[in-house]
Parts: sequence; structure tokens; C-alpha cells
Amino acid sequence: MTLLRRANDYYELSKPRIIVLLLITTVAAMIMAAHGLPRSTLLVWTVLGGALAAASAGAFNCVWDADVDAMMRRTRSRPIPMGRISRRAATAFAAIAAALSFAIFWFFVNPLAAWLSLAGNAYYVFVYTMWLKRITPLNIVVGGAAGSVPPLVGWAAVTHAIGAPALGLFALIFLWTPPHFWSLALMTENDYGAAKIPMLPNVCGKERTRREIFYYSLLLVLASLALYPLHVMGVLYFGAAAVLGGIFVLDAARTLTDRTSTLQARRLFRFSLVYLALICAAMVIDRIIA
Repeated sequence: MTLLRRANDYYELSKPRIIVLLLITTVAAMIMAAHGLPRSTLLVWTVLGGALAAASAGAFNCVWDADVDAMMRRTRSRPIPMGRISRRAATAFAAIAAALSFAIFWFFVNPLAAWLSLAGNAYYVFVYTMWLKRITPLNIVVGGAAGSVPPLVGWAAVTHAIGAPALGLFALIFLWTPPHFWSLALMTENDYGAAKIPMLPNVCGKERTRREIFYYSLLLVLASLALYPLHVMGVLYFGAAAVLGGIFVLDAARTLTDRTSTLQARRLFRFSLVYLALICAAMVIDRIIA
């Protein structure tokens, strides 16, 4: 039982829910690149390498942010603040996961995918976590590039290159990240304020945050629709993007006008997760049929 509890602590340290999101975009790019399911062995190695890379980044983030995690209600029960895992052990876990990930990509996928994955992790750990997160409310905007790398890794795994659909998905995830995380920040503003993390709501106010969410939501939807006239995606994708984008902007507009509670921000946050999964599915279906 103790071994199972310890395994669960390391599992939690790796931020598994984020891993799932990153792998969805990785696999979507692989299927688009292959015009169908890629080789099963390639898919397994890429998913395993991507999961280990994401686990490494999540663990490094938990190590660096252990002090602020202890101050926030949403994160204080994580393994390091609770004393279930030491910083040294977590650092070793993160380093081993990173090394295994790079080796898997290098030997079983291809070097380009290995370097792209490593670059995304380095950006997340050094640029976002260690630098931007604690000094600017634009941390999510600039740091969002790290979460946009998995589609490039997935495409490179299949083609040994970087293609336009993968770059399109990179752009969508980059623009999706601010409204997604700022809606979460509206729900947990006091937490970030207590930890002295300069998130937009506790630095610039909720009104400014709601406006920025709406503006970025518009940019996201316009960018998603632009992939059709740019001949990156086809008409099936365009129809799905129009419907999903319309819902996203409507939720963002309701968040803009709802000044009395965080209920609408919660709805937007939850739909943003559904949006990302469905827009990936639409890209995959469009690519295969086209």
C-alpha cells in the first residue's frame, strides 16, 4: 500500500491532466500528418516520450513553485508542499523523466522530434516557470508557446519535418492559452494574490481580465477560421471551427458581462477544454477525408 501511495504521489507530481491535453494535440498532429493512424510502434513511442517529457516539465514546475504552491488553496495539497516527496527526490524524478523522454524520441522516433520536445520543455521550465511566472501578468501569454509545441513534435514524428497544419494548431493553442488560464485565474484570484503571483486579475483587475479574455477569444476564433482560406484546412474543419468558435466567443462575451460571480468564468474554463479537444478532432477528420 505504501508503494502504491508513493507511486500516486509521483503521478500527481507529473500533473497528469495537463499531460492528457498535450498528448491529445500530439496525436492529432500525428494522425493529420499520416492521413490516418500512423504506425502503431511510432504512435506508442511518441506518446510515451511525450508523456515523460510533460511529466518532467510538470515535476520541475512543482519543485520550483513549492513555496507558492503551499500558499494556494488549489495547490497546497500537492506532494511537495505536503511533505510526501522531497524537492531533491522530485528533481531526480524530473531529470530522469527528461532523459528517458529524449532518449526515446532520439532512438525510436527521430532527432527532430527529440529536439523539439526538449526545446518545449526547456522553454516551459526556464522561460515560463523560473522567469516570467513571478514577474509579469503576461506570463501566460508568452509562456503559452511551451504548451503549443506538442503538435510540432507529433508532426515531426511522422514526417521528419514541420508542416503547415501543425503550425496552425501551434497558433491556435498559443491563442487558446490566455482565455483558458485567465478564466481559471478569475476563479482563483485570491490564491494568486496570496502567493504574490502576478496573474492578470490580481494585478490589473477583473474587468481588464474579462476584456482580455474576450479579445483573445476573438483572435482565437479568427485564427481558427483563417486556416480555411489559407488552404491549411478544408471545408469540414471550417464548419466545425465556426460552430465551436461561436460558442467560445459567446461564453467569453457572457464572462465579460457577468460581474457578480465566477460561475460564467468556470463555464468558459470548462468549455475551453472541450473546445481544444473538438477542434483537434475536426482537424483530424477534415485532414483524413480531404
